[in-house]
Amino acid sequence: MSYAKAADGTRIAYQLRGTGSPLILLAGQANNHHWWDGVRDDFHGTRSTLTVDYRGTGDSDKPDVPYSTRLLADDVGAVLDELGVERADVYGTSMGGRVAQWLALDQPHRVRRLVLGCTSPGGAHAVERDDTVRRALAAPAPAARREALLDLMYTPAWRAAHPGPYRTLGDPAMPAFARRRHLVASDGHDTWDALPRISCPTLVVHGSDDLLNPTANAALLARRIPGARLELLEGARHAYFEEFRAVAGPLVSDFID
Repeated sequence: MSYAKAADGTRIAYQLRGTGSPLILLAGQANNHHWWDGVRDDFHGTRSTLTVDYRGTGDSDKPDVPYSTRLLADDVGAVLDELGVERADVYGTSMGGRVAQWLALDQPHRVRRLVLGCTSPGGAHAVERDDTVRRALAAPAPAARREALLDLMYTPAWRAAHPGPYRTLGDPAMPAFARRRHLVASDGHDTWDALPRISCPTLVVHGSDDLLNPTANAALLARRIPGARLELLEGARHAYFEEFRAVAGPLVSDFID
């Protein structure tokens, strides 16, 4: 395990695998680098992959202080400083896509190409999940909440053929306070006014059947970011990158290569 130190002294764990120009992979809310375990090898034919454990997750420190997606982007920057990486491609999904937006905005010299997966601009302009989804995710019983999240992530057919383990349901060792900090960070994200300043080539990818982060957000991002390209994967839910890896992996690879 390797570590970088953020500006406030927080240790950020990171994992560098493979060889070649780095592709930064940023996971979803309340998840660590294992979010990418099922697909990161798909990119190792031409490049290395760099993942991080967000503060509050995995082997990173877990300070009980306010988090934001912009702060998490700064943490990624600290990892790049530690490694001496001046420029890289960035692929963020879900909350990781929100973090990636800030990385491209605040450190544009570091982002060569940007992929935003199953994410949104946040704020008043974003399309929020409906009340039925909110109620399901807030069910009193943990088993019911887990089942609801699984249904939002994957299609029934894929789950029948892939009974787990599932890597996208959150870091099980994450403290409760850190989960709340991540939720507040993601909910507080808003880059709407800043998005037109993103200057790097950008690909927006989303599942057509994503109810966790409604698909309409993909079009908002693509229209707001100059020159952005939009790709919708028919039939895919939130974890499109895993279930539809045979399509999504080559799509992203072709774009960044």
